[in-house]
Amino acid sequence: MPDTPSEVTIRSSSGGGRQNNKNVHYKNNKNNNNNGNSNNDNNSNNKIKSKSTVVTSALPYANGEIHIGHITSTYLPADIFTRFCRLTGRKIYHVCASDDFGTPVLIRAEQENKTPAEYVDLWNKRDYEDFKLFGISFDFFYKTSSKENVEFVQYVFKRLYENGHIYEQGVVQFYCQYDDKFLPDRYVIGKCPNCGAENQYSDLCEKCGKVPDQILDPKCAICGRPPVKKSSKHYFFKLSNFSKQLKEWLNGNANLQSDIKNYVINWIDEGLEDWDITRDLSWGVPIPMPDAKGKVFYGWFDNHLCYISTLNTLIQEQHEKVQDKERQNQKQQQRQNQNSSSKSETETETDKAAERQQQNYDIDVGKKYWNNSEIYHFIGKDIVYHHYLFLPAMRMGINEEYKLPDYIPTRGHLMLQNQKISKSRNWYIGLRDFASDFNPDYLRFYIASIAPYSQTDVNFDWDVFFEKINNELIANIGNFINRALYFVQKTFDSRVPKTSSDYDLDDRSSISEIENIADEVSGLIYKNEFDRALKRILKFATHFNQYFQKKQPWNNQATANTTLFIAVNAVRSLAIMLEPFIPMSSEKVWSQLGFDNNNNDDNNNGDNSGSGSSSSSSIHKQQWTSASEIKIQPGHVLGKVEPIFRKIQTKDIQLQKTKLGKQEGKQQQQQEQKHPEQKKQ
Repeated sequence: MPDTPSEVTIRSSSGGGRQNNKNVHYKNNKNNNNNGNSNNDNNSNNKIKSKSTVVTSALPYANGEIHIGHITSTYLPADIFTRFCRLTGRKIYHVCASDDFGTPVLIRAEQENKTPAEYVDLWNKRDYEDFKLFGISFDFFYKTSSKENVEFVQYVFKRLYENGHIYEQGVVQFYCQYDDKFLPDRYVIGKCPNCGAENQYSDLCEKCGKVPDQILDPKCAICGRPPVKKSSKHYFFKLSNFSKQLKEWLNGNANLQSDIKNYVINWIDEGLEDWDITRDLSWGVPIPMPDAKGKVFYGWFDNHLCYISTLNTLIQEQHEKVQDKERQNQKQQQRQNQNSSSKSETETETDKAAERQQQNYDIDVGKKYWNNSEIYHFIGKDIVYHHYLFLPAMRMGINEEYKLPDYIPTRGHLMLQNQKISKSRNWYIGLRDFASDFNPDYLRFYIASIAPYSQTDVNFDWDVFFEKINNELIANIGNFINRALYFVQKTFDSRVPKTSSDYDLDDRSSISEIENIADEVSGLIYKNEFDRALKRILKFATHFNQYFQKKQPWNNQATANTTLFIAVNAVRSLAIMLEPFIPMSSEKVWSQLGFDNNNNDDNNNGDNSGSGSSSSSSIHKQQWTSASEIKIQPGHVLGKVEPIFRKIQTKDIQLQKTKLGKQEGKQQQQQEQKHPEQKKQ
């Protein structure tokens, strides 16, 4: 799998996570928000490119497998941007977590005879594995049910309460006398009053997509009996308090997409309603009030706070590693200065001081990092309301102790064969299903090429996928890479030849392409226009296919050496520029270029673009700007050259089309994935 920066540990919370006993303290810095900068600073590209960055992806719900629709709007764009920034040398963390709370999780856990914690742990691990399979390179993937997030959510609530943004109010809701519980959200099913569809949830009709004001013929989703109505005291967040501040923030942040800002401002002008943040459930973040027994926070109150708590946890962990290393160095120095075999009094005091420091560690180190970084929240358009209103209002409500987002890149949904993706109808493609039949980079390439930076919905079409992969990725990019490297392997015993002539007009034009490509592509990626960036890379490959064909090194011995020298350097440029888009395939290209070959030393061959030493020649640790440099010198030895990609056959596409909508077999496969011990040997 693709490498990531060596100083960052990529891991899931599987295996118990960081459930330690350290006391995490949150300070009310009311007069000092540690913001470091204002949102207005973000309009300078130079500042953007030099600042540290925090990227978050909308949290996947821990209630089912990740499919291609999920990664289109959120996870792939965030990963492309993060990988690119790493190549520029920018300090960046991409954090995410599984969204563990909510009624659907509770219902499914009950149905499968699992505790909610067991159920979400299964999907937390599964989601992380699926993301990793497609090269989605989180620096930290955690969970909303973590100890750290629970404590942070409760802290934020208390701050909001202290600041007068929380009030109590009785609400009337459905209650099942048979099951002896309140029935929030998806615990109630009935008839949609808008379209008449039966067996729809009270919080969303999957047929028409609307939220019913009052579900008709309601029934308990557990026992099927009609519920009664009963009053319960709930806590509300005064969203209406922040109308003016929200409008000022929206109008003052030039980085937000203008069309989204406009209709969010319209929502504000129409009047914001206060937000019921309470659910009468046993599974969730407990509301930290004396009279709130059996009540938890609504999932949308806690899940976006997990962006912050996850980053805090990562920064805390790295801070502790640095402290541990410094303490070990101090001990080693003390041992060298003392001949006594027993532990000295100084060493003992050092140990105690270190323990006190770790026990009393507060979250300010994470807060400082957050507030001094550019903040990107990558989302899909279905959660605009939550991220443009709830999220900033809650941070405003705690005096912006944690800064508001600088960017909220928002994209539309993915359709599948011009139909809405639906798991219930088996009209979807799971990531594991795709990876079992195709190179995961094919999906990354295809989605990146069709998804614009807008709310426009895009369509996954198997026939278009077939054409784009075969004609653009393979016949264009793959063809040039293979032709150039294979010719050097066959004709020059894998050694890059010395230039054999002065550069002619075509040679100079091609070198100019190399010299300009990094800046041109980076400008588009910084603007989140990944589809246009990929098109520019394709144009680059087209140029060099035409250059190679025109120069015909197999016929023109006088110019062959120069042609191949330039072509191999163009392959190097392609490998670096494609790393954010198709990282696993870029690894193969890099290997074929010979940079994991012991016969080549980066220092000797002029390729010093790794992150420190000549032994670190990974494609993932190169410098983006070096894609516009002639780095490979004559005498450089290539690795083993072979085709990078496999062409897709028509029969492969026909098979995929026949799978859509079929329930039998799919359900069995899902059951085996959840219970592998039951799979027949």
